[in-house]
Amino acid sequence: MKYLKSYRSQLILRFLLLFFSMFTMSYFIVAKMIPMLTVLVGLLILWQVVSLFRVMEQTNRELARFIEATQNADFTQTFSRKYSNKSYAALHKTLVDIMAKFKNLRTEKEAQYRYLQTVIQHLGIGILAFANDGAIELINKAAKRLLNLTHLRHLHSLKDSHFDFYETLQHIKRGEKRLVKFTYNDNVSQIIVHATDFIIAGKALKLVTLQDIQGELDEKEMEAWQNLIRVLTHEIMNSITPISSLAATASSLVSSESKTTIPADHIEDVQQALVTIQKRSDALMNFVDKYRSLTRIPRPQFQIIPVATLFNEIENLYNDAFATENINLITRIEPSRLEVTADPELVEQVLINLTVNARQAVLGRAKAQVELYGFLGDRGHVIIEVSDNGSGIDGENLEKIFIPFFTTKKTGSGIGLSLCRQIMRLHGGAVSVHSEPNIRTTFRLRF
Repeated sequence: MKYLKSYRSQLILRFLLLFFSMFTMSYFIVAKMIPMLTVLVGLLILWQVVSLFRVMEQTNRELARFIEATQNADFTQTFSRKYSNKSYAALHKTLVDIMAKFKNLRTEKEAQYRYLQTVIQHLGIGILAFANDGAIELINKAAKRLLNLTHLRHLHSLKDSHFDFYETLQHIKRGEKRLVKFTYNDNVSQIIVHATDFIIAGKALKLVTLQDIQGELDEKEMEAWQNLIRVLTHEIMNSITPISSLAATASSLVSSESKTTIPADHIEDVQQALVTIQKRSDALMNFVDKYRSLTRIPRPQFQIIPVATLFNEIENLYNDAFATENINLITRIEPSRLEVTADPELVEQVLINLTVNARQAVLGRAKAQVELYGFLGDRGHVIIEVSDNGSGIDGENLEKIFIPFFTTKKTGSGIGLSLCRQIMRLHGGAVSVHSEPNIRTTFRLRF
């Protein structure tokens, strides 16, 4: 470096001058020269020693300040002092250049770090990184949302709220995938957990990604049911339609032309059988047509609707019937001007289905009550709940009630709740249920 060469040359020159001055003073003393000259040479030597120490001290002080700033990552230090000495000026320029490079490197790294943090925090997939002792090194917004947490510092904090997930994190191996079921406020989520290991700065960490696949599972399940229903209805209709038509034709022929050749009692029996066939065929065709509705739901026409408007429609439909049957219909909205973006006709159909179910559940019970409640959820979603104090749903049936064709009623078709679920899926929302038999059953619509 230019500075080192200049600094080395200056030190050599100073030492040579100091040596020459000391030699001269020694000569004056031995030769007993004029005392005044000896004193002057001695003062010159003293000045040279002091000057040499000042040079070394000043250089050391600047280098010490630079090293301390580097150790503390304090790149705001400045070396703006001007020096008349060329070697000092070179030192100053060298330190300034090095500090500027450090500052630029730090700025670049901070920019890269902020960029990476922004990307991680805005990913839709949850990301969680933790050390072997369970200390959380990184958690993004998606992971907090899935876990319903505002912060997480250690895995042990998950023991009480998400024990199954905690156990999964404790035992999952590198490259392994596991499916974990989360339940929060009656909303069920299926989470795929994938893990990998890595080492950074000598510290072993485990990186876990969390992906909610409940929506995809629901869509695939509904799509499978729709395809099945579409195939079944097509095949059944193809078979039943000609049977119904032939039964009607045969019945007509028997009643008009065959009375002369067939005994009257036989004709009557045949006519009755044909009529029965036709009735059952028509009933089966109507039955199949009902299930076709699951495959014919229109795409929602979204608009902003006051929740109060939806509740008013339900009250207008059922107030009289509920009053006759001694059922108390309650509506609550918090805040009172709560609005939802949805298709009003489709959402009304969902509320009608749930209200009818609630009505049937409380019929004949003392202090029967059905409640519609609209409010904002923890995450800002609009929530509508339909609750009743009827007989409820036992645990065995809770997970089956949204399956097409499944019903716990003697006269039920098993499509009402399936229809509700599909409509909510088309709205990007979900429907869930929580039931305490003979106490309270609540269906929750989350938009």
